[in-house]
Amino acid sequence: MLNPVPLRQAPARWRALAALLAGALSALALPPFDLWPVLALTLPALVFLIDASRALPPRRAALAAFTTGWLFGMGYFVAGLWWIGMAFLVQADAFLWLMPFAVIGLPAYLALYTGLGCALARLLWSPGPARILVLALALTLSEWLRGTLLTGFPWNDFGYALATDLRFAQAASVIGMPGLCALTLAALASPAALFDPMPAARRYGPLILAVAVLAGLWGWGQYRLASTEIGTVPGARLRLMQPDLAQDQKFRYDARRTVMDRYIETSESQGGLAGVTHLFWPESAFPFFVDREPEALSRLAALLPPGTVLVTGAARAEPVAGRARPDVFNSLRVFDSTATAVGNADKVHLVPFGEYLPFQETLETLGLEALTRQRGGFASARERSLLAIPGLPPAVPLICYEAIFPDEIMPAATGGAARPGFLLNVSNDAWFGLTPGPYQHFEQARLRAVEQGLPLIRVTNNGISAIVDPLGRIIGMLPLGARGVLDGALPEALPTTIYASYGNKIPWILLFCAAMVAFMLHRRDMHAVIDRR
Repeated sequence: MLNPVPLRQAPARWRALAALLAGALSALALPPFDLWPVLALTLPALVFLIDASRALPPRRAALAAFTTGWLFGMGYFVAGLWWIGMAFLVQADAFLWLMPFAVIGLPAYLALYTGLGCALARLLWSPGPARILVLALALTLSEWLRGTLLTGFPWNDFGYALATDLRFAQAASVIGMPGLCALTLAALASPAALFDPMPAARRYGPLILAVAVLAGLWGWGQYRLASTEIGTVPGARLRLMQPDLAQDQKFRYDARRTVMDRYIETSESQGGLAGVTHLFWPESAFPFFVDREPEALSRLAALLPPGTVLVTGAARAEPVAGRARPDVFNSLRVFDSTATAVGNADKVHLVPFGEYLPFQETLETLGLEALTRQRGGFASARERSLLAIPGLPPAVPLICYEAIFPDEIMPAATGGAARPGFLLNVSNDAWFGLTPGPYQHFEQARLRAVEQGLPLIRVTNNGISAIVDPLGRIIGMLPLGARGVLDGALPEALPTTIYASYGNKIPWILLFCAAMVAFMLHRRDMHAVIDRR
């Protein structure tokens, strides 16, 4: 059992190392490892490390807690996001020098939010179990801020640890990511109370409550998975094409014929496209503007049988009056069997430094450019809109990492249109090779399906491509690093979930109630301290 005494009494440099190590070990809770019970060791360690500041004056105690939280977050984000550095090896001659900024600089920034959460919790710190709930709520707030401020980056929210178990993940249909985050932190930090100097009933109470809540959610999730029947959309036979194309070849215009050859050969594998109603290709499929390449359009028309629709990622150029350079959008395009464009959706939430540069013109004059090397950066759509695909229900278009923002999934208004029938996520995770990154991305997209009660069609260049039902169950999957096609039906959507109806209103109301409980427990703990004196 974890002993708090060495952590509380160790010299500052050893506590710093312990915080960094505990954070790094916490990343084992994430895909592809999915070892979420490890948080039952690392989160109590974080509690004990913050306990070490008890004897300090309030300001110094808050600073010490911030430092502890920052170090914990630094370990967590370096271990969980190191794979981002792989993107800078694709065009190493231009971008290798930026790798340290991604591998160290980005985690250092993200860890500021973890530090903020720990400092905030320290303001209501107490010697009793109340501090565990306070820490969970404060870190949930800081995680929400991390996913919101400066365009947001909610990747690897602590709540994804429990969500790797599909039975726990069903809770997202009610309480969303804020609720899952608070639940994960409070439940798995609860063993820290076992070492508090108080009667056994109060010491064991938080752990017993945590086990009971987790068991109840697990049981409800198991029942929901076992008792919910999911039909399929009639008349739709989908084919997902995963080309596993080398990233350094994917954007080369001089390789355009090779790229098209690979897409067409892969799409026609397994007996051709007879009977396929909808063919899906990944994000940024073409190293050119397909509308301006008659040869490519002719090949698409020759590929698609009558009645077959192609849905593909493709850059789109839109002329701007009075300006020589058009706006360029990262888009989802829909083509009918004559290669005529019949639908379009542009990306809303762009990747900073990947698809655009902050202060674009100024930084470009200094010689900097985004990873995609699109001069002027990509333009973004003003708002998300549903994508109409002939023969299918309306789709929610999610291009690349748009799928990690639960608050931004659904269009703000559908104009009276019917509820969408599925989530469509196209991506190009080949930037990151065979690393944990694509596994993490897939799990986050899959949780969006559970939250919304909508099936997910996910198509990527090198994996993971999949058909996922609205409970998050994988119907079919192409693994990471594989080339091939996946055929299947489109699962039907479930009735609107509670989370889809109310968004974060329900979890924030529950978190407010939990904060009131935490405040009352804090007062009780502090009165107990005064009475003992």
